[in-house]
Amino acid sequence: MYLWMLAAILAICGASVFTSCSSDDDDSNQADNLSEKIIGKWIVDEKDGKPALTNQKLVINFESADKVSVSLSYMNFWHRKDLFDYTIDGNVISCASQLDEHTFANTVVKVNAIDANKMHEDFSNIISVDGVERIKMESKETLKRVTDDYSTAILGVWEGKVTSGEDEHTDGKVHRWEYRDNGTYVFYSKVGDAWTTSTDFRSDYFVDGTLLCTRWQKAEDSEELREWWEIESIKNGKMKWTALRQREDGTTYTATFEMTKVQ
Repeated sequence: MYLWMLAAILAICGASVFTSCSSDDDDSNQADNLSEKIIGKWIVDEKDGKPALTNQKLVINFESADKVSVSLSYMNFWHRKDLFDYTIDGNVISCASQLDEHTFANTVVKVNAIDANKMHEDFSNIISVDGVERIKMESKETLKRVTDDYSTAILGVWEGKVTSGEDEHTDGKVHRWEYRDNGTYVFYSKVGDAWTTSTDFRSDYFVDGTLLCTRWQKAEDSEELREWWEIESIKNGKMKWTALRQREDGTTYTATFEMTKVQ
């Protein structure tokens, strides 16, 4: 189900339609007691049999029998634990949402299997604009349960740099980040022996479970940049990030980052 919000974004922004074969599994694969088993936090792990790119990931949290929250950073959308209604009928989860005065999303997810750690599903989303179907998306998804929550542990000042051979937004130098509890952060660069703060117009972040999303903007009229990471661990004053990225030629690589807490 994790792509239902992303599908809406793609439709609104005029993205092209893409589909994959939906499941032909019969009802023998139903997940018993689904309403109990899905409660908790999940993050996408695979999409159509392949590891999901970190920049495609979002976190969903089934908070109760009819409420689910979504954390998402994509294009110009920035959603941290936004709450929506959903229903369950057997092994089918449905979520119908009025996205704006013109756009309606109807999402249906068939859960084929679920255990304590993984959920396998067939996803379908239909977006209608002014009553006309504009996009239909179908895919196979695997979600994994999120048991760690680093939203508090990340607070404070950290110093570090990328430890992989490449990443999208790195200069290879050591920097500092101060993560504040109001959803903003301060970026520091070292000039000589002194640490200087950036003067960015915008520096926002959120952590939901293990997913870290950041966005920054040098000036009000400059391009907004974004970056997604999965926090691998925070312990003993050390923080490690990882991310699966895709190059322009379609090949992928794993980026890594390590930081130390500044006391």
